Amino acid sequence: MTLYLVRHGEAKSKDEDPQRRLTDAGAREVEKMAAFLQPLGLRVDAIWHSGKARSRQTAELMAAGFAAAEGITAHDGLAPNDPVAPVKEELERSGRSVLIAGHLPFLERLASLLLTGDADARAFPLPCAGVLRLDNPGEGWVPQWMITPAAVPDPSEPDPT
Repeated sequence: MTLYLVRHGEAKSKDEDPQRRLTDAGAREVEKMAAFLQPLGLRVDAIWHSGKARSRQTAELMAAGFAAAEGITAHDGLAPNDPVAPVKEELERSGRSVLIAGHLPFLERLASLLLTGDADARAFPLPCAGVLRLDNPGEGWVPQWMITPAAVPDPSEPDPT
């Protein structure tokens, strides 16, 4: 069982866009991350997002880097301040591999609950467009890797080597 937690890209302010869609720069960062991950051939059963526009956009853009058997769906319980225990229970009960495109503090609280048993531990701070991979081989959750946009080369810039 594998879980990818992806924080949405940079979003517009409420004043600029009441739906808070991704900024152009935020969309480019998510696209850069998806392009970086695409050669790895990553697979999930499903890609979930909250009902918010920035989360949906992030899920749609990240899908370029993942094969998702069941596609992309809005999923209840993924809003920024929703409780994380029900999602933990659902993931562990289902045994499915999932990518969740979502928000803070929800994603950090879910990662902390899975890894430490304490949702308030703040185990992995997740920047915009960051991706955290957790695996559960049957004995509990283990962090595998985390990638941030700052660590990924920008394909539009020349290679410094």
